[in-house]
Amino acid sequence: MEQNNKIDKSAKIAVLCGGMSKERDVSLRSGKNVLNALFELGYKNSILIDVDRNVSEKLKDVQICYNALHGRYGEDGCIQGLLEILGIKYTGCNVKSSAICMDKETAKNILKNEGLPVIKSVCVHKGDDFYKAVLPLKFPLMVKPVKEGSSIGMSKVNTENELENAMTAAYKSDNKVLIEEFINGKSLTVGVLEDEDKTFATPILGFETKTEWYNYEAKYTKGVTKFILPFNIDLKLTEKIQKMAIKAHKACECSGVSRVDFLLADNKPYILEINTSPGMTDLSDLPAQANYMGIDYKNLVQLILNTALFEK
Repeated sequence: MEQNNKIDKSAKIAVLCGGMSKERDVSLRSGKNVLNALFELGYKNSILIDVDRNVSEKLKDVQICYNALHGRYGEDGCIQGLLEILGIKYTGCNVKSSAICMDKETAKNILKNEGLPVIKSVCVHKGDDFYKAVLPLKFPLMVKPVKEGSSIGMSKVNTENELENAMTAAYKSDNKVLIEEFINGKSLTVGVLEDEDKTFATPILGFETKTEWYNYEAKYTKGVTKFILPFNIDLKLTEKIQKMAIKAHKACECSGVSRVDFLLADNKPYILEINTSPGMTDLSDLPAQANYMGIDYKNLVQLILNTALFEK
């Protein structure tokens, strides 16, 4: 599916990647793939910028930034705010929606208020009594840093005796931790894309992993996870989940692109989180989903690049 080119081929485009988060290595892989696609599309003035604290100096004369950063500073509104100050157009979500979706607690509260299903959870700040906080929850539990991605710092806790070690690991990534009831179900994800005034969902992608749950190893190690695309559920439930993904995207004021992660248990879908800068590696979900619906990698890059022209 050929995407319309809305950006001058001579524009100086910077692919922002790497960065200072724990997802740096994945982001570098995404960035290199995106840069190659931009060259294939004819954007010969494209460059790769490994983001550091001197990034503003590297952005001189850049007209558009393709955000391929993942995690802190790149997916939480920080880089978006800097680009707003510098007057540089950029792809994907704006400052507000990026910050909302990076904070799992805030995003879950918004989704819950919109009537979307989320798993029962509590949020615990460093120094709080987490044993008391989890009393309303049933074991096993999932322990997650509130502002971290790619399952970094995340643990499954089967008994109260395992809780302290899991909290210690999570606090290494964030001083606020989300504790969520573990539901034994299927991990699914749905991409949400925008083209001018049209918002649409990708096919549902499901995962079969060799790990107990969809962790960092399963996400980024070749051969550990098998993609099921499209996921084998009936049409009515498929459409329900896709509509929920679009509703979640809009509820959190996302723009251009996002990926909504679900857990499906007994045919009931729960929204886990929203990613505002989905991975673009060889093993990433969104490129596989887009390709299935006829949008190959370079045309997906073009579609996302066009979102730099959206009103932020």
